[in-house]
Amino acid sequence: QVQSVESGGGLVQPGGSPRPPCAASGNIFRLNDMYWYRQGPGKERELVATITSGGSPNHADPVKGRFTISRDNAKKTVYLQMNSLKPEDTAVYYCNAHALTLRTGVVSGPYAYWGQGTQVTVSS
Repeated sequence: QVQSVESGGGLVQPGGSPRPPCAASGNIFRLNDMYWYRQGPGKERELVATITSGGSPNHADPVKGRFTISRDNAKKTVYLQMNSLKPEDTAVYYCNAHALTLRTGVVSGPYAYWGQGTQVTVSS
């Protein structure tokens, strides 16, 4: 079983700079690409940022230049550095980790593992 767990959300003032982590754990053989998504109130879930297993990042246009995705492979953790937050960034932020799993000597996957989400509310 593999889990992705986000943390570090909460109420943030406009212009704030939180850096929520998402840690993957379980019977992981290898972590592949990792993603951050978000879903604002009344909106569909949207892709925010992607990072490959080799560390190459890509960011969606609404956050480009303000958000930075990074990862620590030793800790099996992906981060989303958010800068210059705006009220329209208010959303539940979800982590998605793609991983190969190892169980009883058999490698399977890759599979996608979603976290439960962390609420980020930008308000003064």
